[in-house]
Amino acid sequence: METPGSQSSLHRANLERVVRAVRLAGSLTQAEIARTTGLSAATVSNIVRELKDGGTVEVTPTSAGGRRARSVSLSGDAGIVIGVDFGHTHLRVAVGNLAHQVLAEESEPLDVDASSTQGFDRAEQLVSRLIEATGVDRSKIAGVGLGVPGPIDVESGTLGSTAILPGWTGTKPAEELRGRLGVPVHVDNDANLGALGEMVWGSGRGVRDLAYIKVASGVGAGLVINGKIYRGPGGTAGEIGHITLDESGPVCRCGNRGCLETFAAARYVLPLLQSSHGTDLTMEGVVRLARDGDPGCRRVVADVGRHIGSGVANLCNLLNPSRVVLGGDLAEAGELVLGPIRESVGRYAIPSAARQLSVLPGALGGRAEVLGALALALSEMGDSTLLDGTAPGVLQAAAPAFT
Repeated sequence: METPGSQSSLHRANLERVVRAVRLAGSLTQAEIARTTGLSAATVSNIVRELKDGGTVEVTPTSAGGRRARSVSLSGDAGIVIGVDFGHTHLRVAVGNLAHQVLAEESEPLDVDASSTQGFDRAEQLVSRLIEATGVDRSKIAGVGLGVPGPIDVESGTLGSTAILPGWTGTKPAEELRGRLGVPVHVDNDANLGALGEMVWGSGRGVRDLAYIKVASGVGAGLVINGKIYRGPGGTAGEIGHITLDESGPVCRCGNRGCLETFAAARYVLPLLQSSHGTDLTMEGVVRLARDGDPGCRRVVADVGRHIGSGVANLCNLLNPSRVVLGGDLAEAGELVLGPIRESVGRYAIPSAARQLSVLPGALGGRAEVLGALALALSEMGDSTLLDGTAPGVLQAAAPAFT
């Protein structure tokens, strides 16, 4: 039994610090591990050697700053995590290992009016199919990250009222999926997961304070403060779509008038173009036409950008992030939308905050949320099982219940 403060307990703590740093980053050089953990280079070298001998990590030659280095990542067979993303019109599932490698990924349409039971049935089937495709032992599942397009109550885990998936209001998504799969499930809203995905794999890498803005059927923001997702005490932080732009504007689904969402979300924007472009137009189609030079679509995209920029300016004045990442289909418009966003930020934000801000398109496209779900599962799992050599995340009472 280890005594607190003893040499053995200190060594154990250092092992866990190194494993956690590598697990969250995917791979790090030994110098980066030392900077991240605060441990000396000699201590890191000894720990990495011990972990490598025990099969916990893999070490491969690389270069850093033009010099030879060694990249450290968790062993590819140490375990797997699963990401599940429920969107307005899709279900996307990905399977990844603890070295941040995506082993399999698949997306399929999802009827927005489908009941939660039908949605979870399809998620369970898709997870099962991908696990079988990878050939990985199901006992290796360390956890699942789950994304839903609505606010999650932090205390109860209940999905709040949402017009995007009305049949799901009041459900407990993590509890439901945990009962089906038999492994730990961690849930968050899609904007937070988009922020996580871009922070780990995309346009937010290396930044500790950012906002990820997702514009789809609604408008939401995932907020990263000091390297961590900020959810607020009730889990509703980041509802940028309900900033009031015009008190006499259209009535929003939240009951207020003139919310940002009523000027930027697809359900309000697409009708503006229906008389000239037909009723089958999608936001993806609007962006494509705008890029091809269609004047009506270019005007609408620019207007949406200016409205989003007003909301971003409010974020700048309140939180002073160093980067804003735009996600969703709208990000594919590039400077057609980013330019107007920056214009509004320059006009409405405090000058010092505006000068420090960079506005970039997301690098992950529609994959941001499912990769964020993988990142959530990775961040929530513990390190003890990796060091003890036991199968990560396996519930001892029962094996995972796949169909």
